[in-house]
Amino acid sequence: MALQQLSDEQIRTWTRAQKDEWWLKNVYRGDMAQLTLRSALTGFLLGGILSGTALYIGGKTGISIGVGLTSVILAFALFRLLASSGLAKDFTILENNCSQSIATAAGYMVMPMISALSAYMLITGKIIPWWQMMIWMSTCSILGVLVAFPLKRRFINEDQLPFPEGRACGVVLDTLYSDDGDTGMRQAKLLAKTALWTAAFQAIVSDGWMKLIQFKLLMMDKWAGLVEPWHLHERFDDYYYMYAAKADLLIPKILGTDFRALGLRFNADLAMVGVGGLMGIRVANSILLGSIINFVFLAPWMIQRGDIIERIAPSGKVVPISRVEIVNQWGLWWAVAIMVVGSIVGLLAKPELFTGLFKGFGKKEQNTGPDPVAHIELPLMVSYIGIPIFSVLAAWTTHEFFNVPWLLSFISLPLIFILTVICANAMALTSWTPTGALSKITQFSMGAIDSSNPASNLIPAGMTAEVASNASNLLSDIKPGYMLGAKPRQQAVGHVIGIFSGAIACIPLYYLLFLPPDADGLRSTATIISEKFAFPAAMQWKGVAELIAKGVSSLPASAIIAMAVAAIAAVVIEVSRIVTKGKFPLSAVSIGLGVVLPPDSCLAMWIGAALFWWMGRKHPDPKTSGHQFWVEGCEPICAGLISGAALMGIGNAIINVLL
Repeated sequence: MALQQLSDEQIRTWTRAQKDEWWLKNVYRGDMAQLTLRSALTGFLLGGILSGTALYIGGKTGISIGVGLTSVILAFALFRLLASSGLAKDFTILENNCSQSIATAAGYMVMPMISALSAYMLITGKIIPWWQMMIWMSTCSILGVLVAFPLKRRFINEDQLPFPEGRACGVVLDTLYSDDGDTGMRQAKLLAKTALWTAAFQAIVSDGWMKLIQFKLLMMDKWAGLVEPWHLHERFDDYYYMYAAKADLLIPKILGTDFRALGLRFNADLAMVGVGGLMGIRVANSILLGSIINFVFLAPWMIQRGDIIERIAPSGKVVPISRVEIVNQWGLWWAVAIMVVGSIVGLLAKPELFTGLFKGFGKKEQNTGPDPVAHIELPLMVSYIGIPIFSVLAAWTTHEFFNVPWLLSFISLPLIFILTVICANAMALTSWTPTGALSKITQFSMGAIDSSNPASNLIPAGMTAEVASNASNLLSDIKPGYMLGAKPRQQAVGHVIGIFSGAIACIPLYYLLFLPPDADGLRSTATIISEKFAFPAAMQWKGVAELIAKGVSSLPASAIIAMAVAAIAAVVIEVSRIVTKGKFPLSAVSIGLGVVLPPDSCLAMWIGAALFWWMGRKHPDPKTSGHQFWVEGCEPICAGLISGAALMGIGNAIINVLL
């Protein structure tokens, strides 16, 4: 069925009742299968798997990757293959949409784990029990769903706002089910082949997989005399340094500091190549620029000045200078300044996100008759009853689990709701969810009231991010359902299923990847940050919390100067982007991200972005095979790179724990 929509004139002049009646007559698909057992189960399983990959990538980059289109392609291909084999009926378009909604909700559950909750554990040194994490996250997420549905009537039914990301998903679904599936199967095959090749490479560079294959399966320790399993070094420069140590070759240094201490390595990380392909060349350029400025120029200079030094750990051991120490001791501060100022300037530069909230509030509804879609909408009474209940639950868990004072827990709630509405409006207009900027408003506001307890600003800010993220993304998920004629009530239920899918899959995985037990079975927050997992989002949240607690005066003079320069640069960069209408080639937030990320990851992401950018310019004609592969196939290829590397990386961690 071709997608139908109202004209601008109809959107402007019709009442909501007229729009709902038109939708029921022209778009609504009636009793077509939607939230079925198989669509719920498929979405639940895909959501669990894809949210695991999102957690893996989030720990590396601090970026929450969307899994919606990937789940659409995978579900389509799975049931198209089962249907062709006579094992099952093909998915309906609404079943597929429901599955992707569930999977997307699961994918966004990783956000607090890679930001506020990790920052809380890093600052306090306390490990949050898994059941507390699950209850708090699920409570905040369901609160986001309850907040979203009153907004749905306004943003989607009445104002018909674009929700670009959700609309793109609806167009993809319509295309898949309108062209005999050729496009979908081609993209699914491309994703699968890329994932398999990536998984094979990741196995070769993983010590756990090689240990399993060489020692447990092939028994090479018995007949070949192997003591340690062989695996290809993911950091290719390891081979140069090993040879240089034997042949007394030059060890690269900047102002006397070893490249390796600065984190200047070359890492064949295919997951980061895929992330770079999705983020685009402008963001990748900015990330690489931030990394070069910090680790090539500023860090060697600050080490030479003595502002970055070796320190003595509480255990009495000397902690040498490393990339992590460079970030913690100095680089984090100007990174936080440029990211926070840049994100807030970018938010304030979009006044329509604020003014749009009040559009039509004084307009009287012309039709006072019965609601035409009441029988398929989620009853507003569910939100009116549920919001107070889950608000109290959220405040109670925030106080009980994290020792945030009761007063602050309740004071933060009105601010969270206001910022959530702003975030949802931003998603409606731009597909951009400014959770970073909005959560910092909460963090600074709560920190101004109580600066002594980091949890007092971190956890309410984490609530802002979680409630706003779930409300905004549910609305974006409902948009393709509205375009395709789905029942919104069933989409709400599907989103809640996705919340539990993400929590069940990701919380145990979080403890396995980032809080593994030592030989005595004890866990420590010291393992959260590593050379493999930089946790840049958590580092930013931690930096803001420490700045609130200690004040700027506690920092070295050079760090304060760098923060001031970074803040001014952020304003200049964001204003330049506004004046040039987005054509200015840099992003302040991305430059700051490049400071917190490992330089080798920044380089890998830039390689991925540059590759797809160049191939897109080389193959502009949509009719050519090169365009179909590199441009239309960009997302499946990148999804294959990410999922293949992430799933094998997760498997490697499991093997290392078990063997």
